[in-house]
Amino acid sequence: MSWNTRITTLFNIKYPIIQGGLAYLAYADLAAAVSNAGALGQITAMSLESPEDLRNEIIRVKELTNRPFGVNFAIGQHNRPFEDMVQVAIDEKVPVISVTGGNPKGVLDMVNGHPIKTLVLVAAKRQAQKAEELGADAVIVVGHEGGGHLGRTDTGTLVLTPQVVDSVTIPVIASGGIVDGRGLMAGLALGADGIEMGTRFIATKECIHAHPLYKKAIIEADENSTVIIKRSLGTPARALKNTWTDKILQLEEKEVGYEGLKDYISGAANRNFIHKGETNDGFGWAGQGVAGIQNIPSVHELIEKIISEAEDIKNKWIE
Repeated sequence: MSWNTRITTLFNIKYPIIQGGLAYLAYADLAAAVSNAGALGQITAMSLESPEDLRNEIIRVKELTNRPFGVNFAIGQHNRPFEDMVQVAIDEKVPVISVTGGNPKGVLDMVNGHPIKTLVLVAAKRQAQKAEELGADAVIVVGHEGGGHLGRTDTGTLVLTPQVVDSVTIPVIASGGIVDGRGLMAGLALGADGIEMGTRFIATKECIHAHPLYKKAIIEADENSTVIIKRSLGTPARALKNTWTDKILQLEEKEVGYEGLKDYISGAANRNFIHKGETNDGFGWAGQGVAGIQNIPSVHELIEKIISEAEDIKNKWIE
């Protein structure tokens, strides 16, 4: 069957599947593997230390694939300027730039006039409308099920996606709790033009920066194995439940504020878990979709299986 949607046309990809930005994990090997499999892979820019590091990562992706890829800018989660990093992406003529975690205006203004497609992650209808007003080519809408940073409400993907679809004219990509062909078909049924997956791509062979114990924790998790942290700071985010997140929640109950939490929610604490495998001395982001992840395939195997599952569903109901 044809998988042509507004998203596949916009990004010149075979399948309407986007790989999430994945802080400290989404680098050239993963991004290129996703793009080579017919979806859209992405590099995480703001996890890199310098513009030159980003340039090198972009060059490496270009060596590994001749297909479109994106660069993600998680501008709200890093206390440093993003302009020099965005300029590198512009200079290197990357096909797609996505913006998460903050006001996208600065990035979109810089990209305006360049032949680069833009994506903005949103968690509310008004955010999607604002992104369209600012010139975004498409939006990703993430529901409460998603991993990492989420919106401030508890609205799930099933409810939020059609609300956003009905509120904008640009393409919408559904995200949050999606890990397989059923999720792809559900997203399309809700009116989206494609899906984004984050957690599912962590548990793949090409996500080489994710420690084996992090991947193991994901595939052993169920629908009750994640928890929302940082709600007291107004920046709720979903992570795998462990003794570290228990401590964070205890501190949040005591209303210790950012100063009392900063060592527990830092990038260093995140890397302790995801890079070093210190599963109770740090935290790892993950969505509720972990319940549907039981193996660690190659990216190619994963995407082919998703498409096969989706085609089976379509054939079942059409026949």
